[in-house]
Amino acid sequence: MDSTHSNASPLTLKDAPVENLRPLKVRVIGAGYSGIYLGIRIPQRLRNIDLKIYEKNEGIGGTWWENRYPGCACDIPSHSYQYSFEPNPTWSTFYAPAEEICNYLTSAAEKYNVLRFVKLRHRVTRCAWDDSAKKWKLEIENVKTGETLGDDCDVLVNARGGLNNISWPQIPGLESFQGEVMHSAAWNQIYDFKHKTVGIIGGGSSSIQIVPNLQKLEGIKLNCFVRSKAWISNPFGDNAMKALGLDPKTIEFSPEQIQAFQTDPESHLKFRQTIEREGNTVHALSLAKSDVQKHAVEAFTAMMRQRLDKKPEIADFLIPSFAVGCRRLTPGPGYLEALVEDNVNFINGKIAEIIPRGIKMEDGGEVELDVLVCATGFQTTTVPFPIIRRNEISLAARFTPYAESYLSMCIDGFPNYFMMLGPNSAIGTGSQTMILETEGDYIIKCIRKLQKEDYLSITPKLARVRDFQDYVGEYFKHTVYMDQCQSWYRSESRQGVRITGLWPGSTLHALETMRAPRWEDFELESREENKLRWLGNGWSVTQIDMGDPAWYLDPTIVDVPKEGEPEKSDVNRLRPFSY
Repeated sequence: MDSTHSNASPLTLKDAPVENLRPLKVRVIGAGYSGIYLGIRIPQRLRNIDLKIYEKNEGIGGTWWENRYPGCACDIPSHSYQYSFEPNPTWSTFYAPAEEICNYLTSAAEKYNVLRFVKLRHRVTRCAWDDSAKKWKLEIENVKTGETLGDDCDVLVNARGGLNNISWPQIPGLESFQGEVMHSAAWNQIYDFKHKTVGIIGGGSSSIQIVPNLQKLEGIKLNCFVRSKAWISNPFGDNAMKALGLDPKTIEFSPEQIQAFQTDPESHLKFRQTIEREGNTVHALSLAKSDVQKHAVEAFTAMMRQRLDKKPEIADFLIPSFAVGCRRLTPGPGYLEALVEDNVNFINGKIAEIIPRGIKMEDGGEVELDVLVCATGFQTTTVPFPIIRRNEISLAARFTPYAESYLSMCIDGFPNYFMMLGPNSAIGTGSQTMILETEGDYIIKCIRKLQKEDYLSITPKLARVRDFQDYVGEYFKHTVYMDQCQSWYRSESRQGVRITGLWPGSTLHALETMRAPRWEDFELESREENKLRWLGNGWSVTQIDMGDPAWYLDPTIVDVPKEGEPEKSDVNRLRPFSY
């Protein structure tokens, strides 16, 4: 006799089918790529879910709604930067502009009716776990009225991404400048830059896109203040373009090419697969001292010197000594060519202060300006609003001195809390959107686990968080990301010894890791004394009011092995079987 059951209350059967579709409330923060994905997949795969997606902006699209500076575009191939199930054959260029990406996301959201779940202009300002109720309590600001609203949920998903909190340059006197001041993520779209003297602070991705677009304007004079070195790469996917008979120097798709993608889905799929294969097979670039890395240094050095030949002193400063990929690699079409134009000054001296009429350098020189553009990125290591767990511990405190996680999606002590594109979620090579989709799928499996098996909460074990952090630390020792550079990949304001931005491995490595949850890595708190009471009343919903009582014979369900050689199954030949 099992003594553990000697004091248990007598079991009464739960009067529900075994599928146990009990109601749950799920709240998602953010309606960008991640939030929209959840707004599609949650209603597709789950039932009885009360879903709301809170979005602070007037429209959906996340960073692609907010960033509207000239030249703002995806810096990886457009045909890779889309949902796997919603390919877009009409991208206008190899690197889609921000407005086009935002329109794509809006179109996908409308097609799959995501907007019914979205509350626009609602900013989440506080989240706290109520351990007695086993729910998250939310405070939300109605951005339009200023009113504070309350809400609660069983599961909270933070899908706001890391590119939200503007980072202004920490330079004395910024507030004293009397001309126009704008940040790349808060662009003044009505300002006329023609015949103006412009200062651009920063040498990262946004600056690399802004400079060639402003440089072409009539009568403009650009002063580019750049203190950091950067590798400028050949276009991502240029080998794929060559393999498909396209010219890598022409990033716009012709009407004929777009029409071919629209009318020949098989050709379009082949194009997408070629791009993905190239992205997934250059992972060795991230490994320190690899042959691929050595070749990249040689090729990019030669390319940068050739394009900067007119002003070789820029190449002398700009070409790094650190490895390719240590900082985010940017193709930057037209950037180097713009830097050598006569209306562009490249200034690598240190800024002393910003004065009312411009910028004062440490060497005493002054640069007069009409407008100052701060292309200084985002604060990627901060938690923008209080998220409070058990015992009043905040997520910000838990992320001190650096952000940790279990497989990038959740953290010990924060029950029923998940992150899309959380710590260690970005990728150096490969498809970021496939990481995003796989994280969403994983989170949905966790929600279904709670729902079906009558659990109140799910939380990763502290020991497994530590195990993952040990793995992260050891993995990155052998990569280019630990070279001597400042990067948002790193902790402690871009200079720390921990890599907190990137997944510790390739994209395909991440997809396999997240393929199926390891439930033994979690603490699961049950609603029931008998942990199998969810088995219900002996019935299935497919016998009552949902599904088909003969579902197992449907051709879409039946897994037919290959005759004579079941080991050569088409599906498992593409990817090994997993539980």
